[in-house]
Amino acid sequence: MKRHIQFFVLLLLGASLLSCGFNEDADSAESQREAKGGNHDESKSESGQTASHAEPDSDNHASESHEEPGEHGDEHDEGARVTLNAKQLAAAGIEIGVVGPARIRESIQLYGVISPNAERVRAVSARFPGVVLETPRKIGDAVREGDALALIESNESLRSYTLKAPISGVITERNTNPGEQADDQPLFTIADLNTVWVELSLFPRDVPRVKLGQEVIVKGPDNRQLTDGRVIYVAPFGRTANQTLSARVLLDNKDGTWAPGLNVTAEVTISESTVPLAVQSTAIQYLESQPVLFILHDGEFEARPVSPGRSDSETVEVTGGVDAGDEYAATNSFILKAELGKGSAEHDH
Repeated sequence: MKRHIQFFVLLLLGASLLSCGFNEDADSAESQREAKGGNHDESKSESGQTASHAEPDSDNHASESHEEPGEHGDEHDEGARVTLNAKQLAAAGIEIGVVGPARIRESIQLYGVISPNAERVRAVSARFPGVVLETPRKIGDAVREGDALALIESNESLRSYTLKAPISGVITERNTNPGEQADDQPLFTIADLNTVWVELSLFPRDVPRVKLGQEVIVKGPDNRQLTDGRVIYVAPFGRTANQTLSARVLLDNKDGTWAPGLNVTAEVTISESTVPLAVQSTAIQYLESQPVLFILHDGEFEARPVSPGRSDSETVEVTGGVDAGDEYAATNSFILKAELGKGSAEHDH
């Protein structure tokens, strides 16, 4: 009996000990969970602080990225302008033009050659057959009407006489020398080159468009020589050799610019009209395939995009981008384009 009671008591003690062990494990597990939860909260708190600190960095980054385009934009605007002082302008040969109305010419281009005005050419022969005693003049000499060309002794009278220039001009031919016999052949040819002709080759398709009296702009071989003339003659028949007709232009040549024998081009005006806004053709430049004018404003040249319209060899109509009265670089504007290119290259580096 005692053994049974002892066994029962031991059984109760074991159960009590087991219960205490389970409670301690639960408490330990709960403590661990609390510890983990606290750490997690702290981690969350620290993460929150990190995120809170990261936000100003993000704002700063956004602020920096917002400023950069503005800065580049300002540099681009500055690059679109070129500043030259009066001394630099003079050295560059840049002339200032003013946007305004102008005439635009429709024309056709023809080719030709300068020749003496045949109406102002004289062949000079001896008045009486004889022996040439003196020839004081040579080819290329300028003479005035009445100047002595040669001294000739008459075969009949054996008296000498002076052969004189019938007009003022330049000796273009001399066909005699002292001691030679003078008969009825020309001894000298004199051409008055104060006016000259331009003999143009006119193709049949252009014949209906070329009329007497039309204005013509003649250009020399280097395109720098320019002068105005008018059509004075259109041949009624063609030339078999090249299947062209001849159109003739009369040019003033008092300054001796146009020497006979020079090849030239001529623009014959077919029609013309007046436009409200135009500039010199030499003023237009191209930046990235965009036509621009260098407009002068507050001492700076601005490369302003424009819309060209009709044009001829000297003038371009502008249909957009400028106003009447705007000042612009009319000549040597390519220098401003080059300066603008230098500024862009420096900015890229």
